[in-house]
Amino acid sequence: MEPTIFRFVWKYSWRQQLVILGLTVGTFPVLYATLELPKLIVNRALAGGVDVYELYGVALDQTGYLFVLCGAFLLLVSVAGALKYLLNVYAGIVAERMLRRLRYQLYSQILRFPLPYFRKLSQGELVQMINAEVEPLGGFVGEAFATPAFQGGTLLTILAFVFVQDWLLGLAAIALYPLQAYIIPKLQRQVNELGKQRVQQVRRNAEKIGETASGIVDVHANDTSLFERARFSDQLAAVFSIRFQIYKKKFLIKFINNFMAQLGPFFFFTIGGYFVIQGELTLGALVAVLNAHKDLSAPWKELLTWYQTMYDVKIKYEQVVAQFVPPGLKDLRLLDADPPEDAPEFSRELRAIQLVLEDEGTMLLDGVEFALDLPLRVAVLGGAGSGRHALGLVAAGLLPPTSGRLLMDGRNLHELPESVLGRRIGYVGNPSHIFRGTIEANLLYGLLHRPVRSRPPDPELERYLREARRSGNLPLDPAADWVDDAQAGIPDPQARFARVRRVLALVRLEEDVYGFGLRGRIAAQAEPQLARALLEARQSMLRRLARDPALARLVEPFDPARYNSNATVAENLLFGTPADGRIDLDRLAEHPYVREVLERTGLLKPLLDVGRRLAETMLELFSELPPDHEYFRQFSFIDPERLPEYRALLQRIDPAALPRLPRADQDRLLALALRLVAARHRLGLIDGPIQDDVVAARRWLREHLPADLQGAVTFFDPHAYNDALPLQENVLFGKVAWGQGQALERVTALVRELLEEMGLHDQVLRVGLGFECGVGGSRLALAQRQKLALAREVMKRPALLVLDNALAALDPADQEAIREALFAEFDGRSLLWILASPEWSPHFDRVIVMEHGRIAAIGRFDQLGPPGGAGAVVVHAD
Repeated sequence: MEPTIFRFVWKYSWRQQLVILGLTVGTFPVLYATLELPKLIVNRALAGGVDVYELYGVALDQTGYLFVLCGAFLLLVSVAGALKYLLNVYAGIVAERMLRRLRYQLYSQILRFPLPYFRKLSQGELVQMINAEVEPLGGFVGEAFATPAFQGGTLLTILAFVFVQDWLLGLAAIALYPLQAYIIPKLQRQVNELGKQRVQQVRRNAEKIGETASGIVDVHANDTSLFERARFSDQLAAVFSIRFQIYKKKFLIKFINNFMAQLGPFFFFTIGGYFVIQGELTLGALVAVLNAHKDLSAPWKELLTWYQTMYDVKIKYEQVVAQFVPPGLKDLRLLDADPPEDAPEFSRELRAIQLVLEDEGTMLLDGVEFALDLPLRVAVLGGAGSGRHALGLVAAGLLPPTSGRLLMDGRNLHELPESVLGRRIGYVGNPSHIFRGTIEANLLYGLLHRPVRSRPPDPELERYLREARRSGNLPLDPAADWVDDAQAGIPDPQARFARVRRVLALVRLEEDVYGFGLRGRIAAQAEPQLARALLEARQSMLRRLARDPALARLVEPFDPARYNSNATVAENLLFGTPADGRIDLDRLAEHPYVREVLERTGLLKPLLDVGRRLAETMLELFSELPPDHEYFRQFSFIDPERLPEYRALLQRIDPAALPRLPRADQDRLLALALRLVAARHRLGLIDGPIQDDVVAARRWLREHLPADLQGAVTFFDPHAYNDALPLQENVLFGKVAWGQGQALERVTALVRELLEEMGLHDQVLRVGLGFECGVGGSRLALAQRQKLALAREVMKRPALLVLDNALAALDPADQEAIREALFAEFDGRSLLWILASPEWSPHFDRVIVMEHGRIAAIGRFDQLGPPGGAGAVVVHAD
């Protein structure tokens, strides 16, 4: 990266900067003319004394001459404004392109960081620097040369005009500039130093915020929230103190500038007025000078502002670059190079020659040497600080040794481009990272090396690629098909799913993904065949329930003409699923249209009374229980801390005047009533007449739905697929009955059985592959994240797979099954497995025992000697 902001700007935008300078120079003659014309208007057109004015051979009277000069002045002002507009727009485009280039370069630098450097630099700092700290740099790029050229040129043009009128007035105009030029930079340097401190403190604040978010569980577990807030308050105080000092000095600079700017008119009125009285200067010239001086302060202030901004930007740029150019950066050529034709096959030999790896004075590997004939299954053992994890990273090509070499088929592993290492070696650590996106996207991540199939060309894509080139970004289409099916052994994209399913089964993740599919949603318009098949499954479900009374007791289907006693009052009233945020089922009582429905159908007063009686019951049952009692979680409609609120509400209401209660109190009572489930709570509050009224209100709600709520609810229809419901609930199309033993498990098993009989397993699995994993895989369990990370590496079929305690989060049965499946999958390929304990060692062809960064023993497990031998001590005691 360029060491200074000006070198960065000139290197990547010198042509554009010359265009900006050319436009800037083009404004100066126009500017001078706009200053000269008012003088002509005052001295000649308005002063009079001439009967006929001749202009370019055309005779004009005084009025005509005045109008021509005024028209010329308006034309010049318009031209000057147009040029300035063009200049600003072009400079803004250049600035945005350069900001995009800078952010891209910084992001690219992150990809080159050596792994240990990420321990020194937090994610919060990186985000802060790339997003926030470089933002002002983009604006400065467009004005780096344009502002001093334009404003400086404007200043010189105006001064030249003033000197032409009278040299003494010119001297008066610039008399205070040397003083300002001396004082302002001194103050500005102090502001810049404070600005540097502010940037560093803001980074520390970002780091603290990130640390708190990462350790939030421990903060609450140790009751340290007050302590953490006190510490953060201290950091905010540091920012406040710095900014307070900055404000004092910045506004002192502004005060000095404003004060000195006002001294100019004083000199002009005294000196210029004297010359006018003496007849040595015309009144028009003095008016023109005063007008010019009014315009003089603006460019001078802009130049001073530019000077302040330049120093601020200079500091930020240099600080950011210093953080993004650490020692040990990966060679960019190794990141971008295509696989060479003579790349090793990773199939003959892996040899370590005096491997040394040092990290901040700690010797992680100390003279490691070995030679292994491939393909081979290798186990690496060792205790804490043995170097086994470091050896795994070095073997995976992720961490270059400080000295020594690791040879793969005779080639130095760490001199091979990443296009070879990333394809031929797989690595799974613990914990492994899952990227934001779907399960399928994460599975195929290891195959996204280069675009394989492009999208059809279109003007929008061409514009995108053209702008990427201009901004120094890679001109590659992220929406193209990047999946390298050939690397995964897939003949074509249509055969991709079979490989995906096989890998999911290998890591024992298929059942989880299938479950995600059952809980997933599809749009019937996008997948009409699957929607029709699920509707057929719904009908099959209804037939089974009708044939088997035991099953019928488990489910109460949705019927438009009947109240569903296993659903809440709210679900019965809406009788559909909210499709977007316009209607919230949990806050249905507060919705204006729902309120109108209740009033129009006469259901408002009965439900208010139900809410009142329910509140009385809750207070009677739970007022004496401690807040942490499990009954609150199982049965109460009211949180323990809100019981006093409802007690006060019941004390002040009149049961006979519920509809006249304040709206907020009515909403509280309605919210209670709408949460009732008749079959579950069995309080007898939702009787037959109320149920009939709810069914009637349901019909009124649907028939009179206003235009602005059309599409806000996907109503239940026995003969239509409901896009807002998960697949399983579309098949079930009802509520699981309360009070039936293991009802949910039995119903889920029945749905799965139906879908399997109809041959829909693969379709459901495809829906499950679209499950969003969340940021960092946050929506997946730890074991699921590890399985998915392992599947991602298996999917790309590496010649060498390095596993660093990768199965530790799994239960023993899964660990054993996956180990055997991996051994079968990698028959003829190599595995390097860093183990946490030696129990699995007999299953490997070779065992490497690490101790204090060195190899204590190497060989087959049965060759390491009996318990008590030199190498076996580590193996059996680890």
